[in-house]
Amino acid sequence: MTWPATARYGLEAAPGGLGLVQDLLNTAATPAPGSVDLLAALDDARAWADAAIARWTAVTGRPVPPVLLDAEEAGKLRAFRDDLRRLITEGAGDEPGAGARAALPHHGSVTLRLGEDGVVRLEPCGPGRRRLAALALVAVFEAQRDGTWHRLKTCRAPRCRVAFYDRSRNNSGVWHDVKSCGNAANLRACRARRRAREAEDGGV
Repeated sequence: MTWPATARYGLEAAPGGLGLVQDLLNTAATPAPGSVDLLAALDDARAWADAAIARWTAVTGRPVPPVLLDAEEAGKLRAFRDDLRRLITEGAGDEPGAGARAALPHHGSVTLRLGEDGVVRLEPCGPGRRRLAALALVAVFEAQRDGTWHRLKTCRAPRCRVAFYDRSRNNSGVWHDVKSCGNAANLRACRARRRAREAEDGGV
């Protein structure tokens, strides 16, 4: 079992519950031919939610009741996803940036539960997309607390923006795939520098 949206890009998922946030971001379509928004059609949104909930339970060991979505709820889930994507893409880093200011306010309900192991955990609650939003926000909160949040990024390539988890030692990754996106960007930059040099030489 894998995270359904992230798997279509052949990427390794973010650890733990943060994989849900990455997967939610990756439900968005890319400009690539045949790419679809997994939350655009209600049947697709429901299928994604069911698979994502099952994966969350498998990864975290914290069962979640099924999430029921109607067309309105699916639309609000897309809006939450798009604001979260904007936050990560434009406001990357520990300090809130333009993306943080642009994002609309979102919230999810949680309860504090004392487990048999003596650990107090945040337990998402609420119906429909509110539960999914709560799950994602709990994952963001836990990632911010343990220092992994800044490693969840979107690919720098404007025509990509696939969400990936940066596992580089110094957290310097900017492409979800160096071969497809990084090499193409480097080639464009090289051509631009060559044209600039040729223009300068021609003007002498």
